[in-house]
Amino acid sequence: MQTVKEYVQRWYESELDPDEYLCHQKQGNLVEIEAVATGKRQSVLTFCTNDLLGLVQEEAVKQAAINAILQYGTSNSSTSVLSGRIDLHRQLEAEISAFKHLPHTQLFLNAWMAMQALMDAFCHLAIPVPGFQNTRETLILTDVLNHGCIVSAIANAGTRSGKLFGHSPRVRVRAYRHCDPEDLARKLRRYAQPDDRIMVVSDAVFSMDGDIAPLPDMLDVLQTYDGSVLVMDEAHASGAIGATGRGIYEHFGILPQNAIERGIVPLIMTTFSKFAASAGAAISTHVAELIPLLNVSPTSIGTVSLSPPLAAAALESVRLVRQYPERVRTLQHNTRYLRSRLEAHDFDAVGETNVVPVMLPEEINPKLFARQLIEQHGIWVSPIWFIAKPRLRMTVNALHTEEEMDRLVDAMVATRALLYKPMISA
Repeated sequence: MQTVKEYVQRWYESELDPDEYLCHQKQGNLVEIEAVATGKRQSVLTFCTNDLLGLVQEEAVKQAAINAILQYGTSNSSTSVLSGRIDLHRQLEAEISAFKHLPHTQLFLNAWMAMQALMDAFCHLAIPVPGFQNTRETLILTDVLNHGCIVSAIANAGTRSGKLFGHSPRVRVRAYRHCDPEDLARKLRRYAQPDDRIMVVSDAVFSMDGDIAPLPDMLDVLQTYDGSVLVMDEAHASGAIGATGRGIYEHFGILPQNAIERGIVPLIMTTFSKFAASAGAAISTHVAELIPLLNVSPTSIGTVSLSPPLAAAALESVRLVRQYPERVRTLQHNTRYLRSRLEAHDFDAVGETNVVPVMLPEEINPKLFARQLIEQHGIWVSPIWFIAKPRLRMTVNALHTEEEMDRLVDAMVATRALLYKPMISA
């Protein structure tokens, strides 16, 4: 542990550690927080919540969670495949399938587990079956900026979870340049072998950059590889893009069926922490046979199933999104408004979604910028400097008003003027 102690000491001395805050209560986008370092408490306007449709405090959602606790208790106390499956799971899977236009869905506790389960199920199948032998290798192509849950899963895709050594055919992983279908095509031509099982994995909306994967171009590339699998992680796309919030396929005016008709197998991962006021994840497919393999993957069979209140909250949220698509339209209006206001004040806001990363001049420390926003203006945004190129990461949601977004931009202008004094050439 001496190495750990020395490292963390240097970490603190270099001020790389994030400022920490505790939330005491929330009302819409107003949050009472406590600075862990000082104990100071204040009410702030938040632009760093992923509650993108404002359903976390929706009365119907809260009541659904309460009712589920009263009926089932707080936990299912078992894995889904054993005795932990409840009717709420079946209902939620059906709602997600209808929402994503894919008939079969499997639930997971979170996206990390869902992605690992998918690698186990697809690359390594389930258990040895008499008389069946798979000899085909798997080639996985991944966008270089994919989310950590994807990176972690494919990094461990070579061996089935729970085994140090595997006997399945080899899994090969290659990366392609960010949102670059031409490079994806080049990598496939270079690395794909005639009998490979091919999987391409991408975020639909990228969590640190707020941009959208070029789905139509990716489909054009993959139609040359019959039976190839295209996995879209829609964690930041569900509820955010598409006319009714259904995600990247709707955003581009197509259905997953379009991929199927071109010989491509579409898989969609949905998560509930952004648009569905809960936690958990799901993988949807038109291939019924994939579901039992996902269900007996190590991440499923070795972990308790999604708890009743979480399942009920997600279920009610998805129903509300489908019933009231105007929530999605409000979010998209707010996204356009905030981005236009930032652009008008010469802020470099990259991407195009409600995830709004603002790149700052190199002279400005994002951590100090965000601290100034909180302490002087009561505005809470996320500074990013240790997992991606330094930036401020803001998330706009359906509850923000134009006045609140103006307040954010005004505070950013004032803070920039305070922290950034560019050199004036003689």
